[in-house]
Amino acid sequence: MGWQVHGCALNNAIIYTPVNETANICKNGKFYLRNMALIKSISGIRGTIGGVPGKSLTPIDIVKFTTAYGAWVAQQGSNKKIIIGRDGRISGGMVRDLVAATLQGVGCTVVDLGLSTTPTVEMAVKMEDAGGGIIITASHNPKEWNALKLLNSAGEFLDAAAGQWILEYAAQADMPYADVNKLGTLTTDDSYIQRHIDVILQHPLVDVEAIRSKNYKVVVDAVNSTGAISVPPLLRALGVNDIVVMNEEVTGKFAHNPEPLPENLIELCSTVAKQNATLGIAVDPDVDRLCFVCEDGSLFGEEYTLVAIADYILGHTKGNTVSNLSSTRALRDVTEKHGGQYYPSAVGEVNVVKKMKEVNAVIGGEGNGGVIVPELHYGRDALIGIALFLTHLAKSGRSVRNLRSTYPNYFISKNKIELGEDVDVKRIFEEIKNRYKKQPINTEDGLRIDFDSDWVHLRTSNTEPIIRIYSESGSETTANNIARKIMADIREIMMMPAH
Repeated sequence: MGWQVHGCALNNAIIYTPVNETANICKNGKFYLRNMALIKSISGIRGTIGGVPGKSLTPIDIVKFTTAYGAWVAQQGSNKKIIIGRDGRISGGMVRDLVAATLQGVGCTVVDLGLSTTPTVEMAVKMEDAGGGIIITASHNPKEWNALKLLNSAGEFLDAAAGQWILEYAAQADMPYADVNKLGTLTTDDSYIQRHIDVILQHPLVDVEAIRSKNYKVVVDAVNSTGAISVPPLLRALGVNDIVVMNEEVTGKFAHNPEPLPENLIELCSTVAKQNATLGIAVDPDVDRLCFVCEDGSLFGEEYTLVAIADYILGHTKGNTVSNLSSTRALRDVTEKHGGQYYPSAVGEVNVVKKMKEVNAVIGGEGNGGVIVPELHYGRDALIGIALFLTHLAKSGRSVRNLRSTYPNYFISKNKIELGEDVDVKRIFEEIKNRYKKQPINTEDGLRIDFDSDWVHLRTSNTEPIIRIYSESGSETTANNIARKIMADIREIMMMPAH
């Protein structure tokens, strides 16, 4: 089958569809996909709302996969207590009702946190001594998407084996449900965001008095989701009273693309500068990714969220660090400066957590603004990240822009190519590998190619039908040129006839 290249780009993405498929519509520089999507992975079950069962996230699919998850929890032992919570997206209420009723239907005891954050639900699983949890969120995806993020009894994402068990169980034609005498119960508890904040305040490296003494002014972009009900209360608890909240109403009708990338934070940057604020804070809809804006409206850089917080922690607690293969080498530099050892992992929170446990890391995360502080829990947590960053900033006596200048200055070019259903990704990767066989190559997770002090990492996403292409260099121009060359190679390979 040949491929048609659409002459329109979206966020450095090129979309390919089979020539005999209905083409995607390109309007005003944006693609509107006619085909819905359903993605099943260790990251959970994610898809667009509506459409046909098995092709998108319909009510039937939600019930099917929730049933399978309930069966998996039951298989782990007698603890069938499940914590659920959701972000603020439009479909959240509907999906929550289906999930809660289905879990009751398989005999589970359900505790609903209501509007919440991913890290809050993860912590609640442990604090409630539950058998697992489901977070109803599609994280950074646009409003059309929703997802079931599945947790084990430790409040951590499922490993590949558990995920595979659930997928296989869900594929069965007949899945049994509890009779009327064994139906589960449902209770609600909206106290956990405050309980999450209380735990953060007790962290030994969080210094409320140091933060309060600076009289910071902070602008928050809550992106019309649960950042609006979690970040401002945290800031007030930390002694920050001058807070400007953008996109504060929890409607799920995101004011902009909710992924905290530079092109989506233009309004936040300008507002920080206009308000003469100390800094800006952006989170994604489920509050597990975090990035900052400097006082002059420039970006601190999402890659440097983890770097700065790790620098602070390592200055007080010696140890190792972990980030994924697509994250900046600045974390390695900072770790080695403090006498620790840096370890890379495959992309994906579950992989980062596994490596953190193996090497006893004191801090870890991902370059997308995901910070994992193991004293709290093994999950990305923007709220503890905010508290530690503000403490670091206060104790440094620097401005945000000046603090950023203390770290190695690498540039990462982040790009993606969107895929049609029949793209042979394995063929693409093998051809790229062959073209660059003289360079050091790592195939632990997709394909990473090193060029002296530069690198490029290609991998398929667990959450979207795309190939991500990340490249890093000490020069922004070089990083972009590496990415463009690899993307040109991929386009060429996709147009080549299959052997």
